[in-house]
Amino acid sequence: MKKIYYILFIVVLLCDACQFKLKPNMGDDQDAGIEVQRYDRFESRYLTTGDFSALQQMNTEYPMETRTLFEKVLQIGEVNDPNISNKFLMFYQDSVLQTLISDAETKYANMDGLNEDFTNVYNKLKEWIPNLKKPLVYAQIGALDQSVIIGEQSIGISLDKYMGKNYPLYKKYYSKGQTDTMTREYIVPDAFCFYLLSSYQVPDFESRPQLERDLHMGKIMWVVNQAMGKRVFHTIYTDMVNKYMEKNKSVTIEQLLKSENYSNFK
Repeated sequence: MKKIYYILFIVVLLCDACQFKLKPNMGDDQDAGIEVQRYDRFESRYLTTGDFSALQQMNTEYPMETRTLFEKVLQIGEVNDPNISNKFLMFYQDSVLQTLISDAETKYANMDGLNEDFTNVYNKLKEWIPNLKKPLVYAQIGALDQSVIIGEQSIGISLDKYMGKNYPLYKKYYSKGQTDTMTREYIVPDAFCFYLLSSYQVPDFESRPQLERDLHMGKIMWVVNQAMGKRVFHTIYTDMVNKYMEKNKSVTIEQLLKSENYSNFK
């Protein structure tokens, strides 16, 4: 079954300079590794204990991510709403979501392997796409909606969408074809798929023929497969791209991604 992708493209401009902080993955140090920022831990602490200091840390250390979570992902109101903290807390009092929070924090207590994979894949992509900026990567807990949230040079990973194909709660909401890709192994490839998709957008994408839209996504998936060193994504469109690149070895990956000519793939 064709995988259903959930993505939210968001560009949030933070105007209040006194609130802006450079986090470990941001700034001029493009050579440092990528470490997933544990925004989810502040979120979990507030939602399970009501510790207001955790909410304060969410707002002061991750203002853009918190605005995105409240206004775009959960859609519970504006971040400046005087009652937003209570709305946020009440939203997650459902027993299903409380269980999900606990399970996610247990499953992802350690992210060393993910940090290594994020770093290695980014470094490989950087070789092919020199101007690709290193993203801030952070983890959050959503409400079984978006998997990946793309912001301005940031990637948000919703851990609740990567609990494993046999996670009991998924059986109620998703088909087997969907849960097969809701695993830890898909976090890094999904993240970079959508990060590249945000960097290489096609003008008038929605009005283009379906084949061109599928081929554009196929190009993105194929590039991520190369960076991962394995075929994570396999569709007829990644096969078409692979066949094209085999015949056109002089075409660089950056040229492939920038090209809007799909006639050679048909």
